[in-house]
Amino acid sequence: MGVVNVTPDSFSDGGRWFEPDDAVAHGLALLAEGADVLDVGGESTRPGARRVPLDEEHRRVLPVIRALADAGAVVSVDTTRAEVAQAAVEAGALVVNDVSGGLADPAMYDVVARTGVVYVAMHWRGHADVMDDLAAYDDVVADVRDELASRLEAVVAAGARPEQVVLDPGLGFAKPGRDNWPLLAHLDALVGLGRPVLVGASRKRFLGHLLAGPDGAPVAPAARDRATAAVSALAAVAGAWCVRVHDVPGSADAVRVAHAWTAARSTGDHLQGTTQEGHESAPAG
Repeated sequence: MGVVNVTPDSFSDGGRWFEPDDAVAHGLALLAEGADVLDVGGESTRPGARRVPLDEEHRRVLPVIRALADAGAVVSVDTTRAEVAQAAVEAGALVVNDVSGGLADPAMYDVVARTGVVYVAMHWRGHADVMDDLAAYDDVVADVRDELASRLEAVVAAGARPEQVVLDPGLGFAKPGRDNWPLLAHLDALVGLGRPVLVGASRKRFLGHLLAGPDGAPVAPAARDRATAAVSALAAVAGAWCVRVHDVPGSADAVRVAHAWTAARSTGDHLQGTTQEGHESAPAG
């Protein structure tokens, strides 16, 4: 999933693709680089970001979604608002990526149920301006799993089919750096809920702090792409359905490696007493 930020203030590339023509060109470039889905968003969810008016979000995303869908792309709209989601689906979006998991707008589940759209429900506890104050967990893996299970139950209870729903652990949202690693290391806990899992680690703060130099300053967002690709490979091996990234080629290659790796493991499990080269292995002891 390639990121198309139609915003002036996104943390990683704010303003670069703010004009509709620039955003469309960027989306088509991501598609050519190997993206399967283009995620178009008009409201930054970086820590501390303020909400944009509804009509402004419409103005930003709808022309871009329409143009990309007309070009044959599978388009996702990144929004927490039911009205934006409905308009985006009418403009050609096939996926609604809701970072609030339906908690920001009670009408969202009705849109999902009526349209039959693929719905990404992310783990969320509050909007960007307050989320860092909501990062208290007893067990981050168990708590996120249970809260996502509740979102799945709620959207299905509202009339959506379980097959429409994708779950996202919400890396970086109401989670300090240390809490993101257990979620990635135990991604199987979310996969075990029986729905596809989307991982969005791209360029996030916890990677910037991991790569910090001797002075402790986190590296810039664009310098986090290689670490993002590593997460993409590991997430794919762990069973993730999709990774959401800013730099598509690196993660596309990483996912290909992961698929080849897992395929080789599944076909090679029967080999016993020989090495991969076909020679007899050394006797034990």
